[in-house]
Amino acid sequence: MAAASKDSKGRKTSGPGTVLVLHGPNLNLLGSREPELYGSATLADIDSALGALAGELGLAIESFQSNSEGDLVTALQSARGRVAGVLVNAAAYTHTSVAIRDAVLALELPVIEVHLSNIHRREEFRHKSLLSDVVDGVVLGFGMESYLLALRGLAGILAD
Repeated sequence: MAAASKDSKGRKTSGPGTVLVLHGPNLNLLGSREPELYGSATLADIDSALGALAGELGLAIESFQSNSEGDLVTALQSARGRVAGVLVNAAAYTHTSVAIRDAVLALELPVIEVHLSNIHRREEFRHKSLLSDVVDGVVLGFGMESYLLALRGLAGILAD
């Protein structure tokens, strides 16, 4: 892992290293839950593709899924000083969780928000993200490819 440095927002980064990928509620059901909306890829498929791309980018992936808001907050808090950056798909908590937002703000790491579907083409209540204005980027609407695009974007931030 490279020596610690700061990104363009003055946050500490560890350089290329481990990326925490957080998957929120119901994402453990991918592949069988509303495949017309979320695609046929399973969570294992997404994690496998991320691992392969991370290897090409000189990164490592640590993946965590929970249906519990508190577990996701704890995972974010434990990322401080331990990983280089975070990809987060908070799923339904994107629209409701001030706790996850606050945990992201406390990270002092680069974070990319990820969504499989285009939340702006869905129900009105899904149009507002409590995370979008506190993360470095948002990738949505490309199915599993959203995660891969987000990882490439995060790798670019970490390389700067």
